[in-house]
Amino acid sequence: MTLKLTVVDQSPVPGKPQDISPVALSAQLAKACDAAGYHRYWLAEHHNSLNFAGPSPEVLISHIASVTERIRVGSGGVMLPHYSPYKVAEQFRLLETLFPGRIDLGVGRAPGGDGLASHALAYPHAQAHEDHYPQQAMLLKGFLAGGIPAHHPYHDLRVMPDDSPCPELWMLGSSGGSAALAGQVGMNMALALFIGPEDRPVSIVDEYRAAWREAGHTGEPKVLIAVSAVCAGSREEAEYLASPQVYWKVKAFRHGVRDAISSPEEALNRRAKLSPSDQAYFDQTLASVVCGAPQECRERLAAIADRYGSDEVGIVTVTHDFADRLRSYQLLVGAAPRSE
Repeated sequence: MTLKLTVVDQSPVPGKPQDISPVALSAQLAKACDAAGYHRYWLAEHHNSLNFAGPSPEVLISHIASVTERIRVGSGGVMLPHYSPYKVAEQFRLLETLFPGRIDLGVGRAPGGDGLASHALAYPHAQAHEDHYPQQAMLLKGFLAGGIPAHHPYHDLRVMPDDSPCPELWMLGSSGGSAALAGQVGMNMALALFIGPEDRPVSIVDEYRAAWREAGHTGEPKVLIAVSAVCAGSREEAEYLASPQVYWKVKAFRHGVRDAISSPEEALNRRAKLSPSDQAYFDQTLASVVCGAPQECRERLAAIADRYGSDEVGIVTVTHDFADRLRSYQLLVGAAPRSE
């Protein structure tokens, strides 16, 4: 089985200052990954964030698809609870019209930001306290792929341009919460292992596939496993380059502190000053990152894919210096790194 690799780009703000914006770096990375042979390029959605610069994946998708040639481009993902399924369907059908056969629509239920950003996104309406995500996902699938019941008030709505095919539909999740829903709705599933070091059992994917079969969908469900990875000349170098994102996760997930990403030297110096509990979390998180030289990384990625019965892995790479991030993606697929 040939393992397909996908870039999951959060448009991170590098700790080392750059001459261009983080979203311009995303376009630069996408062009390099298109040339290197990656299968997809997904853009994330974050709001009111010091560390992630992409609030509107649909806008970035249009730009990146226009500056690349072959790679599929999509959202990883649109945070659907903020939006009207009808509007999202219109946006992505138009994208599929502009870039036929290259667009993916991935959706998730997380807010992608803090409470203030969620409030502002809902304004002037009040934030919904009830979970409407399952109904939103069903409607979105119905608008794009057909199947809205005849008695539904939206049955006669047209999603223009109405002669375009449906983009590939994906549902994102970091635990088992969305697995059954993705199968019931008939969306492909992306399981995020990069959020934290906690183990996600294979039963999550089994539950998804079982729900797909029980719902009677045709075709085979696709599963993508998204991991954090840093590839370098050696494991020691890769772990060194990964240390800033690991330290950031310790502070963010255990203490709610979201500072700018530090240099590797700063991250390792600060690790030495952490409590024993935080140092243990640092080490556990680092162990969950796929770090190493190219062959070692490829073997570990293949083992992860094999464990979950998937033929596709999404790669999230965050480094202090964009040049190290670009080199990591290129090394991973055997492409010649660019000389700067």
